[in-house]
Amino acid sequence: MIENIFRSSRFLVLVAVITSAISCVLLYGTSINIILNIGLDVVRDIPASGDGGKSLAVKLLKLLDLLLIAITFQIITVSLYRLFIRPIPIEESKLLETLDIKSFNDLKVTLTQVAVVILVILFLEQAVETGATIDTLYFGAAIGIVIVAAVFAWENMKH
Repeated sequence: MIENIFRSSRFLVLVAVITSAISCVLLYGTSINIILNIGLDVVRDIPASGDGGKSLAVKLLKLLDLLLIAITFQIITVSLYRLFIRPIPIEESKLLETLDIKSFNDLKVTLTQVAVVILVILFLEQAVETGATIDTLYFGAAIGIVIVAAVFAWENMKH
């Protein structure tokens, strides 16, 4: 009886699937709007100095960060749907097969790896924006500690 309740409750995961799907679409739409605006800004006023180039680089890094978050929501959406709502063999889902997601544990590892990439991009943004300051050093050290913890966590999740 309890097993039947839990089996039918997997459709509660549908709330998370719908929420992350909507988030993914909104983030992709926002990214398209941002890149169009950046492109228009560059066409109107081509950067002629190092500072203008740095400003453009920071904008593009922030866009890349946003796109990685959108991709993360996409991975979550597809993975949760395929793992809980409509379980299928991994060979039938190109995304899950490409990312090698066979279980919820594999999903956690993949999301942890994407989070590490996002943290690295955040550090690059900080480094380009503020340069070599003590704040950048502290920020880099903090991100380094989080990355070490994440690598330790995903190595232990594999077992």
